[in-house]
Amino acid sequence: MTDESTRIWIEVNGTIYFDENNYLRETASDLPMLAESIEALERLLSKAEGSERYAISGALGNLYRIYGNDDATQLAKAKQYLNECLAYATHQEDAIKEMVTLIRSGEVLKYGGEHGEALTLFDKALSLCRSGNFLVYQDFALQHIGKCYLEMHEFECAEKNLQEALALRRQKGDEVLISSTEKALELVSKLKNRRNH
Repeated sequence: MTDESTRIWIEVNGTIYFDENNYLRETASDLPMLAESIEALERLLSKAEGSERYAISGALGNLYRIYGNDDATQLAKAKQYLNECLAYATHQEDAIKEMVTLIRSGEVLKYGGEHGEALTLFDKALSLCRSGNFLVYQDFALQHIGKCYLEMHEFECAEKNLQEALALRRQKGDEVLISSTEKALELVSKLKNRRNH
């Protein structure tokens, strides 16, 4: 990304958090700033090409998903940008970009309530990680699979995938990622207990 698009991305990322009251979905604390960031990135996108266009389109796909939450119009815009990213990644034969885009696209589907379709994309991303020897990324795919099962209230599947993600993240030693997975596992446990009582 250019210096300007990177600055916008870093700034808006500071307002994004995982909502503990909504299945740890990404949410923004400052929606007007998020809307301004989307507008600014769309202006930059009009001049971007190649990998720069891929990066900005990916950021826009994420931001429209977060901005829209479960609004079909906003999610359609997110899909549009991420479909462009997927076409670019496939054309470039860039398996890492493809895997990242599959996860992002799966999140859009999940936010739209299309959990089965989301799992298909997350599973495809996980297969890419394993077949392409990008094992360093498989914890991300497992985390997203686990959180999707969490939303579906399939707690055993959620727990299995999240435990696998946690083990990989402990091997990495990344405390932020470890904490994220531990929070997801705590939510699984909490909702499972609520269901059983």
